[in-house]
Amino acid sequence: MSVSDIDGLANSLSKGDRRALARAITLVESTKSHDREKADTLLETIMPGTGGAMRIGLSGSPGVGKSTFIEALGNHIVEQDRTVAVLAVDPSSRISGGSILGDKTRMETLSRHPRAFIRPSPAGTSLGGVARRTREALLLCEAAGFDTIIVETVGVGQSETAVSAMTDMFLLLLAPAGGDELQGIKRGIVELADMILVNKADGEMESEAIHAANEYRTALRLLRAAAANWTVPVSTCSAVNGTGIPDVWKNIERFFQTLGDSNAIAMRRAGQAIDWMWTEVDAMLGAALRSDPEIVSSIPQLEQKVRSGAMPATVAARTLVSGFMKR
Repeated sequence: MSVSDIDGLANSLSKGDRRALARAITLVESTKSHDREKADTLLETIMPGTGGAMRIGLSGSPGVGKSTFIEALGNHIVEQDRTVAVLAVDPSSRISGGSILGDKTRMETLSRHPRAFIRPSPAGTSLGGVARRTREALLLCEAAGFDTIIVETVGVGQSETAVSAMTDMFLLLLAPAGGDELQGIKRGIVELADMILVNKADGEMESEAIHAANEYRTALRLLRAAAANWTVPVSTCSAVNGTGIPDVWKNIERFFQTLGDSNAIAMRRAGQAIDWMWTEVDAMLGAALRSDPEIVSSIPQLEQKVRSGAMPATVAARTLVSGFMKR
């Protein structure tokens, strides 16, 4: 792909071309070194057209109904004459590295809407519930004109907090009757949440959902809110029948109005950009170390010493890094 091809791709993106957006995301997700250079050029080119979307992160444990909720919320958003892009991250196999990428099939109605775009991506080896290139994909969606972007985490536990470091608003989705509600979820992820929603508030589970919401509402009084000028709302909803979804959207709009007026979102994004830079520095240094021929040749011997217990892992790591720095 030449410079003119990159310019053409950027131009197509600015016109909202969905195929161009899919190609661009594929490019930034590529692990090939020559693709990385092209991806960086593309990102630099489209940067002036980014930053105009509502960036919303969503996390929740398996079975909570994240995909169903996103489809219900997404359908409501497009009814408001807005556009929505969903970046869904699926877990990758530690054995084969493969991923099912089933979110698009679970959001069948939304995926067919002309004002919606759904892109599932494998988590790969990235921790924190998101893929390494989710941030870049988010910028590309903004460049393509989407005014609302939802990032859905893997949802394999409660460590999916990385999404809060790349979005403006972090939604935590919970299920009712999950045992001891307050002990079943980690404090850290609750403290990061800008909104807490108890899903599946329908039928026999409605009363359980209301009870769970009341428990979290009480618990939040003991915790520090993620944003100083925002009181975290806790509410119930049913993604299946749509109950409470309009109120969820009203709270989202109120959040962006409140924090936008106080410049808090701009400050949050600025801090996220710096964190992102250092995350990339760490990743690039690690990749450079692993690709250095002399360092690579010393790894088997060090691994054997660590494996046999002759050397602590910390000492082995320091030996590798010191050798790399000297070179």
